[in-house]
Amino acid sequence: MNTTHEVFFSDARNMNQIKTNTIDLVVTSPPYPMIQMWDKAFAAMNPQVSEYLQSKQGNKAFEAMHAELDKVWEELKRVVKPSGFVCINIGDATRSIGKNFQLYPNHTRIMQKMIQLSFQALPMIIWRKPTNKATKFMGAGMLPAGAYVTLEHEYILLFRNGGKRMFTKEEDKKQRRESAFFWEERNHWFSDTWNIGGVRQKTNRTNTRHRSAAYPLEIPFRLINMYSVYQDTVLDPFLGTGTTMMAAISAGRNSVGLEVDNSLQKVCFDNVKQFKPLANQQTKERLQQHLEFVQTTNTKLNHWNPQFKCPVCTTQEVDMSFLQIDDVHQQNGCFTVSYVPLDNPTL
Repeated sequence: MNTTHEVFFSDARNMNQIKTNTIDLVVTSPPYPMIQMWDKAFAAMNPQVSEYLQSKQGNKAFEAMHAELDKVWEELKRVVKPSGFVCINIGDATRSIGKNFQLYPNHTRIMQKMIQLSFQALPMIIWRKPTNKATKFMGAGMLPAGAYVTLEHEYILLFRNGGKRMFTKEEDKKQRRESAFFWEERNHWFSDTWNIGGVRQKTNRTNTRHRSAAYPLEIPFRLINMYSVYQDTVLDPFLGTGTTMMAAISAGRNSVGLEVDNSLQKVCFDNVKQFKPLANQQTKERLQQHLEFVQTTNTKLNHWNPQFKCPVCTTQEVDMSFLQIDDVHQQNGCFTVSYVPLDNPTL
């Protein structure tokens, strides 16, 4: 099996490289409105953003920033297939504009727009990022009426473009069964709270953003396995350093990435080209964790997976298979990845 992965260094507000109804799943984390590190990026999209910030009109700046993201969500409505999914990682912002400190609810504003576009909102995930830093508390310390609750979580908003996806052809049903995940993974992944440590990723280049604001690989990897099947196409309109694309490669899906910052090209390409060992280790660890579960669980395991040569909990896991990367080939802005099946490494 082969997958393809295309990178376009262009503005996600106009996805003219992507044909209508061709994307099965979107997994992305956009710039966060009202987080200071993104002010210049939003101002480049709309000069009014700077004017509103300088004149201390925080709510107007917030709305102007989201008006630019709205253009991306409108494009998603065009390119995502009927019944396709959209997963958006976003954090709210707290900020002082002049003498006024307040919350800017990014997740609420995006959800409103997506519903307006007729996406169906699904139960969301809370990504908890607890910190022990003493500076996390804001305000007047132990004095009443002067301190503020800390923000130690972000949101993963989940949407579907219409009704439930149907698998009617035998070939499609087979591919869905092969793309299954373990019973114990289901129990862990489909919780509404994820405790995953954040990342601070440096580009090590003076002409790039000091921080890429990348999210952990585990987040897009879970989402891709949860909401797509092998050889589906995953889109990230804010690709950054390539985290979503790497997760798609690891999961055996095709992908497309858009990134407006050309200076991230080398970082992104290097990450993808060097990803094979990490991806294959991740796949082996999934199977190893299941084998450990088999040894320790009190749950009845009445079914058998012939590829893994081990018991599983349900009939839905009998045909599931894992893929390991065999080779990664790059031609300009496109990567082709070939795979081989993963067998039980303990046998």
